Amino acid sequence: MDYQRLVDLFDALEQTSKRLKKTKLISDFLKTTPNESLEHVLLLLQGKVFPAWDRRVLGLSDKLLVKAIGMSSGASEKKIMDEWRNVGDIGKVAEVLIANKSQATLFSTPLTVATVFSSFQKVAAIEGLKSTDAKLKIVAGLLSDAKGVEARYVVRTVIHDLRIGVADGTLRDAIAWAFLFNEADINYDDEKIAIEPTDREEYNKVVGNAQAALDRSNDFYIVAKTAKEEKEIGLAKIPIAPGKPLKCMLAQKVIDFDEGFKKVGTPCAIEYKFDGFRMQVHKTKDDIKLFTRRLEDVTSQFPDIIKVIKEYISGTEFILDAEAVGYDPKTKKYRPFQDISQRIRRKYDIHILEEKLPVELALFDVLYYEGADFLNRPFEQRRKFLQGIVKETPQKAIIAPQLVTDNAKEAEDFYKESLEAGNEGVMLKKLDAPYQPGSRVGTMIKLKPTLDTFDLAIVGAEWGTGKRSGWLTSFTVACWDDMDQELKTIGKFGTGIKEKEESAEGDAITFEEITNMLKPNITGTKGREVLINPDIIVEVKFEEVQASPSYASGYALRFPRFVKIRDEQAPRKIGKPY
Repeated sequence: MDYQRLVDLFDALEQTSKRLKKTKLISDFLKTTPNESLEHVLLLLQGKVFPAWDRRVLGLSDKLLVKAIGMSSGASEKKIMDEWRNVGDIGKVAEVLIANKSQATLFSTPLTVATVFSSFQKVAAIEGLKSTDAKLKIVAGLLSDAKGVEARYVVRTVIHDLRIGVADGTLRDAIAWAFLFNEADINYDDEKIAIEPTDREEYNKVVGNAQAALDRSNDFYIVAKTAKEEKEIGLAKIPIAPGKPLKCMLAQKVIDFDEGFKKVGTPCAIEYKFDGFRMQVHKTKDDIKLFTRRLEDVTSQFPDIIKVIKEYISGTEFILDAEAVGYDPKTKKYRPFQDISQRIRRKYDIHILEEKLPVELALFDVLYYEGADFLNRPFEQRRKFLQGIVKETPQKAIIAPQLVTDNAKEAEDFYKESLEAGNEGVMLKKLDAPYQPGSRVGTMIKLKPTLDTFDLAIVGAEWGTGKRSGWLTSFTVACWDDMDQELKTIGKFGTGIKEKEESAEGDAITFEEITNMLKPNITGTKGREVLINPDIIVEVKFEEVQASPSYASGYALRFPRFVKIRDEQAPRKIGKPY
């Protein structure tokens, strides 16, 4: 299949914001996609070359990408960086520069989907001392063969930012439309951009079955191939596969137990909400794998957890949901997430961190066990089963402490107990609820203390890309250090600011407004980054202050969010993390 065909689809998807229109475009494309290209197309539509759980990465820095564009277009790296800053989309910069290159490549050949896909996979496989040059050569070669608009999407795939607005639900529906329905079943109206299914109940059932298959496999290609070849009967047979992670079920937030009880019903299960990192545990007959909430494979970083699983959890094949929680090896008390976060990032000298930053595996759910799918079993049953397979041992493996109650006073006491133990708060869970992968569901709720705020000075920012091009984004903020009598950086924020004026209410501000306020204070530029005089003070909400070597203050704000401009504040009157 010619890559230009897929690029035409990308372009059409980028031109519309209508979800049903996108679904129709993808559906029609999938119907005509050859079997040998189906997997490649479905991954590329997600802006990926590998599934989320695959550890392979392209390993191409922005600097290397700029060099590749320069080699294939003849433009200087300075020109490319300047255009990137002005346009805000490196893909469009590549498109224009390559379309206008002074001399066409004599031996360029039309790109195919297979060529693009295999080239990216070759890039990911290259390692060693000369890997940079080899990667550069492959990407530059792709761009040299690319037509202008093809270059846009080659580059966007490299940076994992396709900008075509295709969510998982859209892709799921497109697969269902393509392979599980007839045109008459859907009745798509292109003028109204609406559908009128002949049987709405049946339509919802079929889409639900496609989602269930996706929940179990977490693989669009398997779902599409099965739907195409075996229809709904085949979808129902798609199993959960240990070793291949499922998306984690996510929780909604509430502000108090009254709201929480209304959402999940009473009595409900209340459990510790640990201040660690989510860990999905997979065991097969021959292997154990560990995945984060983002489906990153972190097995090699946690040999201690592997030992715990082998010794304290019975069974030869299972998938469990858990949290890895750090603790002080001397006091045995829980440590905050920021203290142990380096365990995720470290890839060398693991044994040193094993001793310095030990973790406890806190288990709270079972998704699969010895060939049995547990997703649709009630939470109460899943929890009881979990208790039967875990040999609880402090600092090794435990099951999340739980209280089942409908009493607000008991719930509050349990909440305080969890906070005093060093946890983030509590989870509230509906007793008869199934496990819903990837969903932020109303059957699982989190309750944590309310956020704090600081008044901070903006001292830096970055020029935005894509729909935020021309605006400043990712604002660096600083606090006043009384001891050193100077401002010191303490983090960055990008949320809490509105993109459009009509959506801004009260103290809210748009990216355009804050950009216009900050422009006169810009004192220096380096690529897309700018330095800013600390004259603009903002109120920033955050979850907590954590130690961090990344900022001059030695601290960082966790989950910072813009609240409002503080016109009345002077830079010296801003919040301190001490």
